[in-house]
Amino acid sequence: MPLIAEDTLVIEEIDVSDYEKVVIATDEKVGLKGIICVHNTKLGPALGGIRIYPYATFADAMTDVKRLARGMTYKSAIVETGMGGGKSVIIADPKKHKTPELLTSFARAVDSLKGLYICAEDVGCTTEDVMHIQKTTPFVVGLPHKKSSGNPAPFTAWGTYRGIQSVFKKIYNDESVKGRTIAIQGLGSVGAIVAELLFWNGARLIVTDVDKEKALRLAKQFSAEYVAPDIILEVECDLVSPCALGGTINADSIKNLRCKGIGGCANNQLLKDTDADLLYRRGILYAPDFLINAGGLINVVNELAKEGYQPGVSRNKVDQIYEQLMLIYDVADNNKYSTHKAAVEICDYRLKYGLGKKAGSLYFHHSDYEKSI
Repeated sequence: MPLIAEDTLVIEEIDVSDYEKVVIATDEKVGLKGIICVHNTKLGPALGGIRIYPYATFADAMTDVKRLARGMTYKSAIVETGMGGGKSVIIADPKKHKTPELLTSFARAVDSLKGLYICAEDVGCTTEDVMHIQKTTPFVVGLPHKKSSGNPAPFTAWGTYRGIQSVFKKIYNDESVKGRTIAIQGLGSVGAIVAELLFWNGARLIVTDVDKEKALRLAKQFSAEYVAPDIILEVECDLVSPCALGGTINADSIKNLRCKGIGGCANNQLLKDTDADLLYRRGILYAPDFLINAGGLINVVNELAKEGYQPGVSRNKVDQIYEQLMLIYDVADNNKYSTHKAAVEICDYRLKYGLGKKAGSLYFHHSDYEKSI
């Protein structure tokens, strides 16, 4: 049943088991076909990025947005942001079909939820895009505003780097990346920064990206070896760093892994939760994705504080990802199960008992808007 049918924008809510609210936004005039998925708001309003991607089918888009929204719930819970989990997708090629009119129409859909879902940039969606979206709705974060945080990529990358150090500390009792061989799958806005951090700290890199020209350019810049995307998970290395789209660590790829650890910035790296058990049985240490890549989330939530964004606060909290991962490894060791299961159980406990629930107000400084929660 449509929630809104104003002009050419139609917003329809559908029932999806285990998800609080899922709406489909369609505007044929501007070519919009999008989904906003709110998974869980027990700890606070749902927050998650807008992914603009040319999915082959609507079913593919729905599968992805559900996985991403659920991942945001756990990401928020594990680093105690006091927020809930949600995500949105727009089915479009961002290089061909993204227009101001499409973004405005989608912003109206976000605004219709009255702050239940707060959006940010993600794959295919830039800081400039969310600046356009905030003209229509206040429920946006990650903006280049004097009291906002801007592009979260550097903070995501720093958390990922610290997470990689934690993997080496656990495996080798030495967190240094110097001389370690790291295979990076994907050199997007975060993956490229991760590669740079690793290069400057002495790692030997093997890299790939679907954009071969970009991958070769960065390989030269970071003295890295380039390999084709279809073999990056088969190279011999100390650590594989998935920094592209999700689901690449699965039953098929795990058989061919020749690494001792996995730590990257991609969301939903495991195709299935049971893939964590396969990694555990093979003795490959996995840094749970929703913790190692939580730096960007930590950063954008910071801008919702009454006093506005403070980068030092974000930096210090992102740096704690290292210690949090070390704790996860110990819990997994003590219980003789996967690190993924250890992290999920901690999140489920916090969600069940409302630990870390957000209270007070959120301040959207770019719009001079305060939302009580």
